Amino acid sequence: MSRAMQCQGCLPWGSWAQLARSLAGSRGTRGVSVCAAAVPGELALCLCHPALGCVRYQGGSQDSSAQPGSSHHGQSQLRNVSFTGAIKKHQKSLSAWFSHQPNEERQFGPSFSLDAVHVDPVIRESSLEEVLKPSPDLTIQNQLQQPCRKVISLHNLFDADACGRPVKNVVLYGTVGTGKSTLIKKMVVDWCHGRLPHFELVIPFSCEDLSHSHAHVSLRRLVTKKYQHLRDVVPGLEASNLRVLFILNGLERLNLDFRLAGTELCCDPNEPVPPSAIVVNLLRKYLLPEASIIVTTRPSAVRRIPGKYVGRYAEICGFSDTNLQKLYFQMRLSQPGCSGEESQHRSSAEQENLVEMLSRNLERHNQITAACFLPSYCWLVCTTLHFLYFTRTVPPSQTLTGIYTSFLRLNFSGEVVDSTDPSHISMMKYVAKTVGKLAYEGVMSRKTCFSEEDLRQCFEVEMKTESELNLLEVFRSDVFRFFLSPCVQPGKEHTFVFTIPAMQEYLAALYVVLGEKKTLAQRVGKELSEVIGKVSEDVAVVVNIISKVLPLRFLPVLFNLLKIFPRYFSRVSGKDRDAIAHTMAQELFKEEDYYNDDVLDQINSSILGVEGPMRHPDEAPDDEVFELFPIFMGGILSRRNRAILEQLGCSIKNLAAFEIAKAMKKTVIRKGRRGLPPSELMDYLFFLHEFQNERFTAEAVRSLRAINLSSVKMTPLKCSVLASVMSTTGHEVEELNLTSCNLDSGSLRTLFPVLLRCKALHLQLNSLGSEACKEIRDLLLHDKCAVSSLRLANNPVGEQGARHLAEALAKNRSLRQLSLLHTALGDAGAEAIAQRLPENQHLQELNLGYTSLTDTAALRVVEVAKRHETLDKVHLYFNDISEDGKRALDSLRMDRDGVRALVFLTAGTDVSDYWSHILSVVQRNLPFWDRERVRQHLALLLQDLESSRSQTANPWRKAKFLRVESEVKKMLGKLQDGSL
Repeated sequence: MSRAMQCQGCLPWGSWAQLARSLAGSRGTRGVSVCAAAVPGELALCLCHPALGCVRYQGGSQDSSAQPGSSHHGQSQLRNVSFTGAIKKHQKSLSAWFSHQPNEERQFGPSFSLDAVHVDPVIRESSLEEVLKPSPDLTIQNQLQQPCRKVISLHNLFDADACGRPVKNVVLYGTVGTGKSTLIKKMVVDWCHGRLPHFELVIPFSCEDLSHSHAHVSLRRLVTKKYQHLRDVVPGLEASNLRVLFILNGLERLNLDFRLAGTELCCDPNEPVPPSAIVVNLLRKYLLPEASIIVTTRPSAVRRIPGKYVGRYAEICGFSDTNLQKLYFQMRLSQPGCSGEESQHRSSAEQENLVEMLSRNLERHNQITAACFLPSYCWLVCTTLHFLYFTRTVPPSQTLTGIYTSFLRLNFSGEVVDSTDPSHISMMKYVAKTVGKLAYEGVMSRKTCFSEEDLRQCFEVEMKTESELNLLEVFRSDVFRFFLSPCVQPGKEHTFVFTIPAMQEYLAALYVVLGEKKTLAQRVGKELSEVIGKVSEDVAVVVNIISKVLPLRFLPVLFNLLKIFPRYFSRVSGKDRDAIAHTMAQELFKEEDYYNDDVLDQINSSILGVEGPMRHPDEAPDDEVFELFPIFMGGILSRRNRAILEQLGCSIKNLAAFEIAKAMKKTVIRKGRRGLPPSELMDYLFFLHEFQNERFTAEAVRSLRAINLSSVKMTPLKCSVLASVMSTTGHEVEELNLTSCNLDSGSLRTLFPVLLRCKALHLQLNSLGSEACKEIRDLLLHDKCAVSSLRLANNPVGEQGARHLAEALAKNRSLRQLSLLHTALGDAGAEAIAQRLPENQHLQELNLGYTSLTDTAALRVVEVAKRHETLDKVHLYFNDISEDGKRALDSLRMDRDGVRALVFLTAGTDVSDYWSHILSVVQRNLPFWDRERVRQHLALLLQDLESSRSQTANPWRKAKFLRVESEVKKMLGKLQDGSL
């Protein structure tokens, strides 16, 4: 029977809408005591490498006929020292192997034991009829309120059925990402630790491993080959009546034939037969009939086992209750090591805040709630949050593209769409060709919701053969819901969206980079080129041999002409690389996206939501943004991600990556030289980090002489990205603007190598206190410091911070301009600077405006400045200087010895040359200053202007005074009515 006929009851061929309804039919809302570990889908790699899946299992109650291991003979065997010792060694070996966490767990966050992080997913008792004919009634939106029927806990799986019959064989099925592998992994570990007393021996097998073995082997040899400690136990399995549990993980990897003509009967554990025959006879209960068996598989393969051999069907539904999702996130994100050792003092509050924001977003029943039905996506969310919030340094292995690539490896490594299909196409390759096409067309048309017609166009239009139809049916049954789910937005319930928005952009990028975006002529040309190339070489060899005997010298010439076509086509295909590079540059520098948030903030918002009032249903939605798409394209081309994709069957050759990078130099680097808005520049830097091509990045960075990231929230991750990208070259940066970037001392420490090379450094509005000033002191004292202009305006530097800066001023040789405007220095801070200022030999301008200085401190600073060799300008406006202080400063100004003190808008009976500069500083900083205090200062300046105007008889000077007075009055008026 064809796969299409087998699966037609499972997912009706013509109706994608019914697939949406069936999605919810396989999920429930109540938790049971099954444990989903922190990492998805690892069992496919390592069931015979025991790094598997996750369950707290207590065993089930059965009568004595169902579990004869309670007999006296079985107990006497257990008392046998050799048996007990062998099983203990087996448990120890399994525990050490199965407790091993995959690389992704250690790479993208702290490593957790299976006992530390687990949440009970939902398991629903099912039947073969339900598998083949899913319920059409539920939707994802409804399932959040409706209770799940037939919920069963794992320790009840081997209980007697409704008719009282003992259950020996259990089929546990679920779509990709529901946690089958993590469930089995935890189950094995629990047995090793004595938490599964119902079974005296557990023997796990990977069906993927068995599928690669073609030699005949006996059950005895198979067990001892995988588990050497059991070599003394296996010979007595039948006679000992041990309560044995066989675990067969990933049954879809095996081609099983239960017909007697296809698989002969075998009841002898010592008889060599094919591995598939061992599995068939175990399930038939012809081999070790008293053994219990639990099989995990994808839905499409459930029917491979005839129903008469299955005692119970159970479906893993994942986290179908938001409370389960919250519990998982609470446990995962609240782990002590989650935020790293450097920030333990503040980690708890930040972790609690993350969990709270995520919980609120889940309660809104947003799309992320639907995504987190799958435990795999819960892992992805936690891993992404760890990357965004707790990454202090970014080694090459840690990229956002790497997270998504590793996530797919965890779920699809070694997976083929259908093991019964001769093509054996890898699951990921199939996804890239089909779902990737849908994703790409959505990105190009700026849409995230897809109708049934959109799905038909991408999945069904090109179906031409029975094999293609069968593959599509398997995909729809097993994998479709992993990538696409019904939209939860009101009015769009009958459309589909990608489970995680960023996954659409990743798959679209993969589709393009793999070269799947080809016209019909390009596909035909490639195939024709390969055929002609192979045929022409073979024929040319034969003709060359014949021509030596017969006078047919024109024939080799004719066939050599055939070789021209493949060479010509290879040149034409090189244009594809240029097209990929052009697409990347075009999407990376789209002007309509220039003033969006940077991509890292966009990802953060998609996970944690946007705080504030919810959008009204009738309000027009914002335009969709796909700024991750070109970044993922670059990330996929990195060597590490290409290596992982190669394991998934998606090959990107080194030559192709080299040619794309070469073409990118003509487009990406050239466009990157243009002045970019801060958020867009951050995206460009993040793209360079994701690309992981040091030579390319160095060339791109050398073209960036000025870097403006003002108002970009520089999280530890963004600081690490900036430092990493800039480390590829050692050129000096003319200007680095980090105004209002939420910097702290840790940020400055991360950026230290970059700051050293900057001539003009803008650090205004960053809440930098005394601790941060220590980092700035170390920066200025470094012998390679190139900073000539440092702006620290509107930071709470304070007295202690001023002391650190004064220490740096004493020995620094590069600094020419220092702005401490509105830094709350006070008289003590100014005095600290004045004491060390004479030791400095290079400073030319010092701004101490609005720093709460009184007459004494202001006079002290100006007196020291008079004796300084290079200092010629001191800003002292908006300080608490009295009339007497003003007159004293005026007298110093008359004898300033080259020092210009900017205190007031007047200079005796004339207007100060710097009046416009002072007013522009006030206007620029007004949003960050105390408005009442500014109003008082402006009123004093106005009085001073009027007083000075009355003291002069020069009409030209009076006109200048009137002009300045009008500007001050205008500013006061706007300040009072709130328009400034």
